[in-house]
Amino acid sequence: MKITSIIAIYAMFWVLAAFLVMPFGIRTHEEAGEATIKGQANSAPANFQPRKIARRATILSALMFGLYYANYVNGWLGPQDFDLTQVISDKPDLPKSY
Repeated sequence: MKITSIIAIYAMFWVLAAFLVMPFGIRTHEEAGEATIKGQANSAPANFQPRKIARRATILSALMFGLYYANYVNGWLGPQDFDLTQVISDKPDLPKSY
């Protein structure tokens, strides 16, 4: 696998991980007992900490990419393992001949 592919795939995992970890640990102003500013959304976070989110996303994306790369090298799962035509076909299974 080329380094550019590694960087691109890791970046996709990082963005996915950032969106996955973002809602955890966030409290609204109402939950924190703080006053809201006029025009502010009720769901706006009172304690947004982007460094914490970036750190969590980096750890999670490293784990996700590690699993992806291990699968790429070892070939644990491939496209043939996700062949949905076997599930949705109307054809009966043929007996296997040995």
